[in-house]
Amino acid sequence: MRKELLARLKRDAFVKKRVRLSSGKISNYYIDVRKVSLSPQGVYLISHLVWRLIKDDNVSAIGGPTLGADPIVSGVCFLAHVHKKKLKGFLIRKSPKKHGRQKLVEGQTLRTGEKVILVDDVATSGSSLVNAIDVLGAERIRVVKAIVVVDREEGAQKNLQKAGCPLVSLFTKHDFLKASRKK
Repeated sequence: MRKELLARLKRDAFVKKRVRLSSGKISNYYIDVRKVSLSPQGVYLISHLVWRLIKDDNVSAIGGPTLGADPIVSGVCFLAHVHKKKLKGFLIRKSPKKHGRQKLVEGQTLRTGEKVILVDDVATSGSSLVNAIDVLGAERIRVVKAIVVVDREEGAQKNLQKAGCPLVSLFTKHDFLKASRKK
């Protein structure tokens, strides 16, 4: 599964092009994981690989920053149901809605003291994940680890460690850059 996912990511999501990242940094490449995570085969592969990493963890929920986490959260929650494990799903907005209940955390209700897993598609500095940890921490919800499809290795690991959260990645930038140098 891992090899198949990496091949899909290289083919459909990896672009050698100068771009500005959400962190504000300029990069010579971009990995648009949503091109894969929002496809049937991609969400299947990502969800199974993430499920393998969390299936034995003592957590009650999985979630992450919207939009990168959305398909991953849905796919892993589906697999949890198939495997008869209770697992709630949630998403964290960048800012509260201006109407309705004006919530930052959407989805199933999380309670004080719960242990959760965060997921996202790509981590650069890890700022969106650190922000999610802060939002959840304000509700006294504990993030036990964060999982990303790709770690660009530009500070996310260190910043999450400072926030007390280990970062696990399915792939790193080296999985993409070493292959592109051979071409």
